[in-house]
Amino acid sequence: MQELLAQDTEIRAKITSIKAVANFDKAEVEVLAAQLKKVKEAIAALNEADGAERKQIAKFRAELDDLLQRRFFVVPSNEIYGGTAGLYDYGPPGCALMSNLQSVWRSHFVLTEAMLEVSCTSMTPEVVLKASGHVDRFTDYMVQDTVTNEYHRADKLLEERCEQLAAEDTKADPAWTDAIAIAAAKAGSMNKEELEAAIKQFGVTAEGHPVSDVTTFNLMFKTSIGPTGKSVGYLRPETAQGIFVNFRRLYEYNNRRLPFAAAQIGLAYRNEIAPRAGLLRVREFPLAEIEHFVNPSDKSHVSFASVRDYELVLLSQAGQEDGRNTTRTVTVGAAVAEGVIDNETLGYFMARTHMFLRAVGIDGERLRFRQHMKTEMAHYAKDCWDAEIKTSYGWIECVGHADRSAYDLKVHSDCSKANLSANETLEKPIVVKKLTAVPNRGALGKRLGGQAPVLFAALAAMEEAPLKAIADELATAGQATVALEAGAVTVTKDELTVAEREQKVSTVSYLPSVIEPSFGLGRIIYSMLEHAMYARPDDEQRKVLRLTPLVAPVKIGLYNVTSSIAYQPVFAAIKAAAIRAGLTYNEDTSKASIGRKYSRGDEIGIPFAVTVDPESCDPAKAVVTIRERDSMTQIQVKIPEAVEIVRGIVSGDLTWEAAYEKYPKFNFVDNDK
Repeated sequence: MQELLAQDTEIRAKITSIKAVANFDKAEVEVLAAQLKKVKEAIAALNEADGAERKQIAKFRAELDDLLQRRFFVVPSNEIYGGTAGLYDYGPPGCALMSNLQSVWRSHFVLTEAMLEVSCTSMTPEVVLKASGHVDRFTDYMVQDTVTNEYHRADKLLEERCEQLAAEDTKADPAWTDAIAIAAAKAGSMNKEELEAAIKQFGVTAEGHPVSDVTTFNLMFKTSIGPTGKSVGYLRPETAQGIFVNFRRLYEYNNRRLPFAAAQIGLAYRNEIAPRAGLLRVREFPLAEIEHFVNPSDKSHVSFASVRDYELVLLSQAGQEDGRNTTRTVTVGAAVAEGVIDNETLGYFMARTHMFLRAVGIDGERLRFRQHMKTEMAHYAKDCWDAEIKTSYGWIECVGHADRSAYDLKVHSDCSKANLSANETLEKPIVVKKLTAVPNRGALGKRLGGQAPVLFAALAAMEEAPLKAIADELATAGQATVALEAGAVTVTKDELTVAEREQKVSTVSYLPSVIEPSFGLGRIIYSMLEHAMYARPDDEQRKVLRLTPLVAPVKIGLYNVTSSIAYQPVFAAIKAAAIRAGLTYNEDTSKASIGRKYSRGDEIGIPFAVTVDPESCDPAKAVVTIRERDSMTQIQVKIPEAVEIVRGIVSGDLTWEAAYEKYPKFNFVDNDK
């Protein structure tokens, strides 16, 4: 579109320039006018296509929302009272889907990586979140509709306005369209001043109403702990802080060995300004977070070789300059070697996350990793990449991967006075140069008396930076001030020397750095459902959820073709086998046709239907059919084999294609529309 607009502007300028000359060449103008007409037609066609696409997206989203609520995957909380914005309840299939997703996550990460799983409280005292910075900085920018007094997120209003302007194409000016694209791309990372300027530049309103100046809003839910109301608490906005404050316990449990990772799955709470987009922006949501603790000077990963050649689609900082979104497919090894991804551990978890998302059904063509721009990256972060999934709402951040450095352990160590460092015994002692305080004990003892031992202890425990400051002060002023708990003490250069001395060190102490993958499970589930839903080619009303057998809420649909047969003993045998195999089943013995039963199962993503017919009840035959949801092909197997075949496919030990080749085919014409 931008190229066409540029051509439009260029041709118009040429025509204007030619017409400015007396006796201009009309034939040349006619040629240019014909070119201009073609460009205008191409622009109109793109606008029409864009409008048609928007309508198609709206239709798809409405159909998915209808299916999810009608089949009770997820519904607005307190629905009979009108619902509550940003809060949703999961029904039976939604709960099963969430449970299965968490089970796969635990297996893929916690079990495979030998992580230490914890479960910490949602209620968090203010002192913890004050130390972490959430009390002061966990905010969004908002504006108020000056007519209705409703609040809106400033960046979202700006993005919507840019989208509207881009669709309208009111100005055939490439500079203007570039400015729109850049503002839309950078809205989420703008500071308060930048947002205010952009809101004025692009005429941002709230449903046509003027908006207030930009203000900040803390997203945490505040409450009190206990009856006095004096102890302030918050519902946690993330699960990570519970891991950080338990670092010492985890370190001891892991036999004081690093690196190690801790993990937690639990609910988090954010008081969103204007929740929208269903499960993508809510006020209560499940998180699955990993905190991988590592030596800051060695962020290699023991299993990095296993993902070195794994390819990812990366949208780096360079690819986002000037509002562009230029992705690049590259191996993890190459990205780390080039410094695009900061270190091996970060790259390793990005690759493992990609594998996980693909395993649970995310379309690889709609999956990328976007690097945070410098303006949006936390001040303590070394690097940060979001796994983004494309949905009908655009590219949505679903998993954040951050190298948080040692920030979290440092702030909690400083505020709590707890020792959250790790110690490492070196294979071979090393010689290091270290600033050392050498007090003149006789002179200081004589002058300070009982205060002298307190000074000596403080100097012995002092870190390098304050010792350096004292040394500089002694060198320039001949005396220095040393802060003690009981008050400051002044010493002279004759009473104290700070010298650099060599020491043999066999143990080093450090605050570990943290590599954090953080999974928004609700967002992942919504993306899975969008990527899974499709309509049968012969009837667009027949919706199917192409959920992978691994996460499908129900594994087996158990159906009878007619109620006139003695199907119950067969059902009982299959259900007992399914329970032993840990497979969920859904039993439909209604009078509906078998085709209708299949359609009902397809809607909630049941991958396999096991059907009982007269041959199943015949002891001489004792066979059932298994139907695969997406291909609708069927095989006929002995009753004892049915559940084992499904179990093998769900676990990955078998494929449907292999089973279809091995067992007799069963032809069934599904005439139910």
